[in-house]
Amino acid sequence: MKARPSVEIVQYTTYAQAGGPKVIIIGAGMSGRISAGEMLSHAGITDLLILEATDRIGGRIRKTEFAGMNVEMGANWVEGVNMDPADKIIKEVNPIWSMVHKKLKLNTSLSNYSHLSSNTYMEEGGLHDESFVQKTINRASEVQQYGDKLSSKLHNEDITVMAMQRFHDHMPYGPTKPVDMVIDYYMNDYEFAEPPRVTSLQSTHPLPTFANFGNDVCFVADQRGFESVVHYIANKYLKTDARTGAIVDPRLMLNKAVKKIKYTSDGVVVKTEDGWLYKADYVMVSVSIGVLQSNLIRFKPHLPQWKNMAMYQFDMAVYTKIFLKFPRKFWPDGPGTEFFLYASSRRGYFPVWQHLENEYPGSNILLVTVTDDESRRIEQQLDEQTKAEAMEVLRKMFPSEDVPEATDILVPRWWSDRFFRGSFSNWPIGVDRYEYDLIRAPVGRVYFTGEHTSQRYNGYVHGAYLAGKASANILIECVKEGQRQKDGANGGIWKYYVPGKYEECIKEASSILFPQTLQ
Repeated sequence: MKARPSVEIVQYTTYAQAGGPKVIIIGAGMSGRISAGEMLSHAGITDLLILEATDRIGGRIRKTEFAGMNVEMGANWVEGVNMDPADKIIKEVNPIWSMVHKKLKLNTSLSNYSHLSSNTYMEEGGLHDESFVQKTINRASEVQQYGDKLSSKLHNEDITVMAMQRFHDHMPYGPTKPVDMVIDYYMNDYEFAEPPRVTSLQSTHPLPTFANFGNDVCFVADQRGFESVVHYIANKYLKTDARTGAIVDPRLMLNKAVKKIKYTSDGVVVKTEDGWLYKADYVMVSVSIGVLQSNLIRFKPHLPQWKNMAMYQFDMAVYTKIFLKFPRKFWPDGPGTEFFLYASSRRGYFPVWQHLENEYPGSNILLVTVTDDESRRIEQQLDEQTKAEAMEVLRKMFPSEDVPEATDILVPRWWSDRFFRGSFSNWPIGVDRYEYDLIRAPVGRVYFTGEHTSQRYNGYVHGAYLAGKASANILIECVKEGQRQKDGANGGIWKYYVPGKYEECIKEASSILFPQTLQ
């Protein structure tokens, strides 16, 4: 295979527009307003304006009241934690864990999945034989390890996780039996929110989050909410009310949904749905890849073809945590029972369950996770229908128990929400690291950030945090170069350019990228 050229950075001359804030940040999630905003402020770029479409900050990190307590609708785990102080291999510390554990001291619970073999239920009731399930888990783990080795030998080539499974097992359809399917789901879909047939082997084997930070995952179960991390960072550079802790900084504007971004070589104009126009030198777009793909925000001129081609190759996955409240417990509790599986003949049908007695003692709450097509199906039906389906599954799993009707249900709808269009990104087959550079590359004065722009940690909260810092650093360099140009030195806006694959697209779009005046 012909070697790909490396990413080059080229300059072109521009002059910053006078008036208005220096930078507009679109989106008040972890990556944009929080991480990028903090970095810009530390670099002395405090002339910011943050436009958030909803009535709150935090993005997909969101708590809500359910059954008399706060639960997490979105991000819930800190993934990539090293709980073994004797482990000298792991050298990095997850920055989110540092804030959750050391700075804020949020209540967390170590998620222990080591007892799934004794907690896997048959489709029509009762537990599967523990030794049989453990053999299935061991075999699936061997396939995962084989995937790690194969991935290291592929170099610039890539295949799907399912293709790797077929290659290992010489089975054309992958796992097809109920227990095989639910273990396969737990090891893949439960992590990536999409099935192995679309997930990239190169980007997930081994998974950098666990290879670099540690293999443990911790469930955040604090009434202050996981979003406390977002507020903690924001409070470093945004004015807050000393009494209430609420952000009162005028640079943050809520309920400001952006509908259009006009950009030229002189600056940007952002139009919100309420008709207001905001001018700035630069704009940082931190909405999800799903929102970018939905065309909720229109760009003028249109984003170049190389940018769109890269963005539309990426997946916005859907991960749905359904909470069910009961008048009493009817499920096993105690050590080794927190997580249990339902081995249905219908892959992905209410597969992974968790009781929350460890996190919220006496709450009588069950959490069941669905993803992908099941998430989309469930989002489009009434909650009562979803509850009826879940109750049917529970009564099959526990046929000897008098299973009471759930008194309440919470079904998040991230896919249906036009401001999110899904839960997090997943790296599909066909997107290599060069396309990834294009996904995160700025277009003129329009910069992009978000967990989907983190090459190593896309889909994770720490990925969003680190991506915001990285994108902010690129913008900071741009601002510095622009100032040097004003002072008479050579400078200008920085732009990523990948020679080769999209070269013709870039040449074709170059004539319309930077019109001289805003229209």
